[in-house]
Amino acid sequence: MLIGLLLGIVVAVGLVYGNRPLRFLLCLYVWFFRGVPVLVLLFLFYFGLFTYLNLPFNALISVSLVLGMTTGAYQANIFKGAILALPRGQFKAACALGMSNAQAIRSVILPQALRLSIPAWSNEYSIILKDSALAFVIGAPEIMARTQFVASRTYQHLSLYLIAGLLYFFLTWLGVAALRRLERRARIPGYTHYDTQ
Repeated sequence: MLIGLLLGIVVAVGLVYGNRPLRFLLCLYVWFFRGVPVLVLLFLFYFGLFTYLNLPFNALISVSLVLGMTTGAYQANIFKGAILALPRGQFKAACALGMSNAQAIRSVILPQALRLSIPAWSNEYSIILKDSALAFVIGAPEIMARTQFVASRTYQHLSLYLIAGLLYFFLTWLGVAALRRLERRARIPGYTHYDTQ
């Protein structure tokens, strides 16, 4: 999620404020990682690109990079939408006060856009957490891999997979609840549904 957050912010800023060639390249990145299934990406990078480039990444690092780049593409669209939801005059006003474009984006636009992105970001958190279960197909040591390892030796498949499902459910619930609390604390008056209730 952290890799995706950093990538998403940079890509979103580039999509909104970048020149045409940069926007085209960033659109290709978003299109590719949103259009190809995560399982295919895992095989493509772990057994393909990383091996071809002779990069000594183990399964866990490979999965983290692939999931990070995948969620980065989704988060880029989340942050782009949040940036475009802000009044355009704010950027112009910041520049009129003497800020550079980078300062205006960093100090005025992004703090508001990130706050507006929290609800959609919490949804992306739950999706990428569940997608991480696919990591067991390349041998990454995560919940499903450990469950499969123990189940193949104890033959307690039903109970073990039920526990694994409950673990994913608990982690999803915990993260979404924390993000909802953050959303309430960081909300901008007039921009959220809390202000209409």
